[in-house]
Amino acid sequence: MPLSARHSVPAPTAPAPSTGTTVVYDFLAVPGGAEAVTLHWLSTHPDWSLVTGFVDENAFPPASLPLERITALGARVRHPARQALQVMGDFRRHGELLSAADRVLFSGVYAPVGVHARPDHGNFYYCHTPPRFAYDLEAWYRERTPAWQRPALSWLASRVRRNFEQSLARMQSIAANSETVRGRLRQYLGIEHVTVIPPPVNTAQWSWIDQGDYYLSTARLEPYKRVDWAVRAFRDMPDRRLVIASGGSQLEALKALAAGCDNIRFTGWLDGAELRRLVGNCIATVYLARDEDFGLSPVESMAAGKPVIGVREGGLAETVIDGATGILIDPADAPRIDALADAVRTLSPERARALRRDCETRARRYSTGTFDREISTWLGEAGTPPAATDPASRP
Repeated sequence: MPLSARHSVPAPTAPAPSTGTTVVYDFLAVPGGAEAVTLHWLSTHPDWSLVTGFVDENAFPPASLPLERITALGARVRHPARQALQVMGDFRRHGELLSAADRVLFSGVYAPVGVHARPDHGNFYYCHTPPRFAYDLEAWYRERTPAWQRPALSWLASRVRRNFEQSLARMQSIAANSETVRGRLRQYLGIEHVTVIPPPVNTAQWSWIDQGDYYLSTARLEPYKRVDWAVRAFRDMPDRRLVIASGGSQLEALKALAAGCDNIRFTGWLDGAELRRLVGNCIATVYLARDEDFGLSPVESMAAGKPVIGVREGGLAETVIDGATGILIDPADAPRIDALADAVRTLSPERARALRRDCETRARRYSTGTFDREISTWLGEAGTPPAATDPASRP
């Protein structure tokens, strides 16, 4: 039985707390970086609650969540456009859940419409990115959409933009997860006053274990993550192994692309312990997302002492130091197979081992303790969250 508002998660009629902070996020559907930040807030603030569009129990088993503090407004819809419209509608219809909270911390791209049920104060927005299909990647998505569907895509992008911009105009303060995202807010929305607070990495959870014989990809299997580029490159390097530890809409297509290649293996989504084992034993990670917002996985890789092969754009240009904690390919060379193959061969097992200490040191800049302190300062709180923070961040 699917987890929905009528089952494991409290129904939308349950009132949000009248004091304290309510976190509002689009939905918990995949174990990505934004979802990790959302759940981090709940784990470090036991008096905070969450209102979200829906929770997919396959990705987030009920036993792993503080269900007594989570209100889900509906159920998952498989069609992305219908899901966007449903979630925005749900946050508008159930705005009364947010009206009494002293402070609301919005995140995501659809949930902020709930701000219209709020007073003019106590509204904060932590931006992982503006909706990319409606802004910087609108043309990219349009090119990959059948001609007969393009008018509907344009209509949806226009509606999402209107709701997003009206919602952000009501926020008391806005923070972004990277300089890259702050730049998008400035370029596309004209917002100048944005605080940059990189998302947290629990560096104590990620550690070097050993060095196996494989490179690792953990990016979701979606077109803009460009995992197909890695598959094509490793298909031409039978002496190098690639493990792909994720899922997504391109899973079957990428398996077909890798058919007959014994050096490429798909694991699907893994639990946290197994994923940390794979990261801790790989040679290096391969993360090729197009102009990534921040990129939590590369920082987790560095926390485990594993360098990153990526592209010198977006968040990776901020977190990965070319030549010291990984190899960054020039954006003009993406997605050239030979450019990626050269990077893989350059980052040999011996070279990767030599970069271990620099990787670990770099990752500490993004520890949970640093994040918690910066969020507390931004929200105007005194002190740090009540829960224990990442030991690696302590003086």
